[in-house]
Amino acid sequence: MSCRATPTASPATTPSRSSDVETDWPLIAVRFALFLALGGLFGLSAFGLYGLKGRERASALALRLWLVGLGLLGLLLSAIALALLAAAMAGTPPWPIDREAIGMLLSGSTIGTAWEARMTALVVASVAALAAAGRAPLLGVVVIASAVALATLAWTGHGAMDEGAKGWAHLLADILHLLAAGAWVGALFGLVLLVARPTRRADAAHLTLTHRVLHGFGLVGTIVVGTIIVTGLVNTWLLVGVGNLPKLATSLYGQLLLAKLVLFGAMLVLASLNRFRLTPALEQALPGSDQRGALSALRRSLGIEAVSAITILALVAWLGTLEPPMSAM
Repeated sequence: MSCRATPTASPATTPSRSSDVETDWPLIAVRFALFLALGGLFGLSAFGLYGLKGRERASALALRLWLVGLGLLGLLLSAIALALLAAAMAGTPPWPIDREAIGMLLSGSTIGTAWEARMTALVVASVAALAAAGRAPLLGVVVIASAVALATLAWTGHGAMDEGAKGWAHLLADILHLLAAGAWVGALFGLVLLVARPTRRADAAHLTLTHRVLHGFGLVGTIVVGTIIVTGLVNTWLLVGVGNLPKLATSLYGQLLLAKLVLFGAMLVLASLNRFRLTPALEQALPGSDQRGALSALRRSLGIEAVSAITILALVAWLGTLEPPMSAM
């Protein structure tokens, strides 16, 4: 079996999702939920590994509960996504489930192989998360397994369209883009959980921990943002092409891409605000008796950033079902 997807196996080129048919909203919704669940699983487990220590993982975030829940949700969503994708590629209704189409997809395409790898990785991640109880080695297993699960989504997007060296470059850029985005989404999730603790339960120890984690995320955040920007430029060049950039606003794909870029820019502004203004403000407020104002500002900023990230994931789920401008030429 080839390790690259054929053009007919790429979700962006299936007949049921071309530009002249109705938008497949159920599939887009499941793709969005998968991005959110798998990105959250990878990013939150990594956040727990590099940002928290020992018992903090249980006391500050209830990390095991979240990771096991996201792992099980990923398994459920992957099963639903397989049925919807098989129906879309076969041109049949999603219900009743077309077992023959699913069997063909699993046995005759790299998408099927990627799906099997994802399910295996999610089982490993869920079991390791259940047994971890804050222990770094098992949490590391969750990080690696969830990274594999998240990376498999590249085979259901535009990264699987091309062949040869270009195809491998595109696939690698997609995988790195997914992992960097997942790291950011999961870290945002963890930070929101930290700052969202009710004021009456946010004692001095919790506020000190919150500041330490916010301050420590600076280096990781810089690496994540740099990876997203570089891989995003590579993907845009491969999918759109320099010559098509002036015409982006004339197509639905281009409009969604531009909206994604605007939201990403807003996230960068908010991340800079958090790092250089709101986090230092929390540090200055720690010795005093009233940290409510600094904490409220962080809650608002991180909340807006999280909503922007969720909206971007929804746009990405939609973009993956549309034909990019370069492919339409």
